[in-house]
Amino acid sequence: MPTATTLAASAKPRAPALEWALLVLLATCWGASYTFIKIGVATLPPVTLIAARTLVAGLLLLAVLRLRGLRLPRDAASWRRFALQAGLNSVLPFTLIAWAERSVDAGLATILNSTSPIFIFLLSLGLAGAERPTLRRLFGVAAGLVGICLIVGVEALGGLGRSLWSQLALVAAAVCYGCAAMFGRVFKGLDPMLPAAGSLVSGAALLLPASLLIDRPWTLAPSAASLAAVLALAVVSTALAFTIYFRLIRTLGPMSTSAQAYLRVPIGVAIGVLLLGERLAPTAWAGLACIMAGVIAMTLPARGAIPLPFLRR
Repeated sequence: MPTATTLAASAKPRAPALEWALLVLLATCWGASYTFIKIGVATLPPVTLIAARTLVAGLLLLAVLRLRGLRLPRDAASWRRFALQAGLNSVLPFTLIAWAERSVDAGLATILNSTSPIFIFLLSLGLAGAERPTLRRLFGVAAGLVGICLIVGVEALGGLGRSLWSQLALVAAAVCYGCAAMFGRVFKGLDPMLPAAGSLVSGAALLLPASLLIDRPWTLAPSAASLAAVLALAVVSTALAFTIYFRLIRTLGPMSTSAQAYLRVPIGVAIGVLLLGERLAPTAWAGLACIMAGVIAMTLPARGAIPLPFLRR
């Protein structure tokens, strides 16, 4: 029976084009989640929505692992790491986003929650052995932020201040994602599906009791649309997305993987246009160009990049 270690050791280097395609797919999975959450929270409380999301996704990945002949680690140290990753990458940010989207529109939620690369960049400055900051990546961060502002538009920024706590919750979720990307490197030797499944199962174990105590889900009457949104969140935006995410953390690194936060903005807005009837700002195409420039700058191989002299270690 193959093990996670032998699979990782025998894996051949993948073509960069495949990693770029996976980055786009990850951005699509997570870009769609904002629309799914908006539909879901219409008739489901945030904690119950996220508990169902993590439970279904975790069970799905466990079934896939069984079909592949892989088993989750059984040692306590691995499960402590899974639990910590669950808190940073699902329990806290998922719940904060769902709660915030009850009062914040999708555009503002997208721009505030897409700032995780900034926090990863700042966190990486103080960590030994982290990816070295370069002028090119600084350009990528700046271009991505400019593109986000252009796509979401000045109109969305006009909502700042009307729902302060919800907006702060979205920023806090972005900080959680930044910390999760940095911590996710501890799973480098594992098949990507193992930390995805382990963290989701751990997250469900934390969220289910909270759902039972807070929301009493047996008293709820969710709509068919909300139930479909939960299923889409679990399968597409969680199970599939987490598997891709942990693979890219291993192959591209946390900073480059975080570039999907920029790419998911135009994708998320486009899905909102199709499913919710939202309108794109006139500057959307210019914003998309800036975002693509930022993604390319942050995901190209580091060879030939110019390190910042004042940040050398």
